[in-house]
Amino acid sequence: MKKLFALLAVFGMLTFVASNYVNAQEDTTEVAAADTAEADTAAAATAEEPAVEDPLEEGTTLHKQIKGKFIEGGAVFMGFVLICLIFGLAIAIERIIYLNLATTNTDKLINEIEEALQQGGVDAAKEVCRNTRGPVASIFYQGLDRSGEGIEMVEKSIVSYGSVQMGLLEKNLSWISLFIAIAPMLGFMGTVLGMIAAFDQIRIAGDVNASVVAGPIGVALITTVSGLIVAVILQFFYNYLLSKIDAITNNMEDASISLIDLLVKYNAK
Repeated sequence: MKKLFALLAVFGMLTFVASNYVNAQEDTTEVAAADTAEADTAAAATAEEPAVEDPLEEGTTLHKQIKGKFIEGGAVFMGFVLICLIFGLAIAIERIIYLNLATTNTDKLINEIEEALQQGGVDAAKEVCRNTRGPVASIFYQGLDRSGEGIEMVEKSIVSYGSVQMGLLEKNLSWISLFIAIAPMLGFMGTVLGMIAAFDQIRIAGDVNASVVAGPIGVALITTVSGLIVAVILQFFYNYLLSKIDAITNNMEDASISLIDLLVKYNAK
């Protein structure tokens, strides 16, 4: 089920990005053709009457401007930065779904287990854990399964299986941190290559001219900003996932102590 969510998220993002990329290329081609065909007419109209800014036109072309900047930044580096964003968001969405499903009302579960211990014994309590979703119920089941071997074995079983559940909670987080580190690096690499291209243009022209170096420097800045934006977005999701894992871990530890207390009370009876 978790893999299905991840695949659906990746497929949806790839489809959305591919459609935007194709539309951006078509838009830039159409704009270039329209500018070439209407250059003389626009110049004559500008000479006859002053230009008037249209705020609505600026607002409606914002999406096209973003797509144009994406293409202007270069297909290679911008494509890699976009891949980091897509896969990072896909993993983050899958982890958010998994952690939300792993969240358990521990107080309610402990009350149900205590009632089951009083009425039907350990087997009834294990049945409650089997019917409850989440890592806390899984840890409880392992502890109850070893309850006949003594409290010390219950504690060891809870600690060992708790480590396994922690590994499942933290699964794939290292990939998100990798994308957070790679995205700015790709942006800075594009910046360095853009500066190299600018100096090459200066060397060819034999003179420092703003019109010569503006293009490569603009491409360099676009790649840098894109990498930083991707890193900021993924960092937000990464910190949210860490806080969610910490909350679930604290609930597991508190609930495990409560389970041991229940077993001691039950064995005492």
